[in-house]
Order: sequence, then C-alpha cells, then structure tokens
Amino acid sequence: MEILADILKITIPALLVMLMAWLVLRNLIRNDQEKRRQEIILQTSKTVTPIKLQAYERIVLFLERISLESMIIRVSNAEMTAGQLHSTLLNTIRSEFEHNLSQQIYMSPQAWEVVKNARSSMIRIINGEAEKMPANATGLMLSRQLLQHVMDMEKEPTRVAIDYIKGEIGRMI
Repeated sequence: MEILADILKITIPALLVMLMAWLVLRNLIRNDQEKRRQEIILQTSKTVTPIKLQAYERIVLFLERISLESMIIRVSNAEMTAGQLHSTLLNTIRSEFEHNLSQQIYMSPQAWEVVKNARSSMIRIINGEAEKMPANATGLMLSRQLLQHVMDMEKEPTRVAIDYIKGEIGRMI
C-alpha cells in the first residue's frame, strides 16, 4: 500500500506537469498560427490594396472618358453626319468598356453594377437622342442635342457612378 502511495505521489505531480506543459504548448502553437495568419492577411492586404485602388482609378478614367462632353470633344468632327457620330459614340463606349472589363475582379459587385448601369444609361441617352434627329441631321446637331440633354439632367450617369466609386474608395481606405 505504501508503494502505491509512493507511486501516486510521483505520478500525480508528473501528470499535472505534463498536462500543464501540453496546455502551454497548445496555446503557444495556436498563438503562433494566429500570428502567422495575421501576417499573411497583412501581406495580402499590402499587395491587393494597391491593385484594387488602381482598378478603381481605371474605372473612374473609363467613366470620365465615356461622359458625353469628353466623347464628343474626342471623336466628333465637322464633317460627320448624325448617324456617323451616333455610331462612333457607341463604338467608343463599347471599346472603352471592353478595355476595362477585367477591372471588375477587383471591385465590389455593387460598384461594378453601378458602372454597368452608367454605361447602359449613356448608350440609352445617345440612342434616344439619335432617334429624334431627322435623317439629314449633322453630327453637330446631334452633339448639341446630346449636350443639351446632359445639361437638363440633374446628374449625368457617369458622374453618379464616379461619386459612388469615390465613396467606396473612402470606405476601403
């Protein structure tokens, strides 16, 4: 019986020490894993955030480029008919959009939807005003009509999208 008591006197403290060592080591390992996970997140953030910001910058540039004033100044000339200007404006929007399509990877789905809506609205405005033009209308007449339509609007669709994107960037930073 005394031998059993001696064995218990040795075994119980040894088990307690082993249990405490196991708990401490498990806690250290968990803390180390959490620290590594945080470092990976931080490193990823340092890499991805500049790419995201660049994508948003490119989309704002896209929206500025498809604003009616900007496009009319860039693509119209005095010899164009209304039909030619109409076609050129639509082709410009499509080309610019296709060029920036990959940016959606880095944007929130809501922001990308706002961008697509702005593009669609610009196309609708151009198509709507072109339909109102007489068959022999000049590009200058269509330009004036488009610019007048934009001035009558509270806010151009591209401006609405740019404001949304600026707000999202503000929340991201």
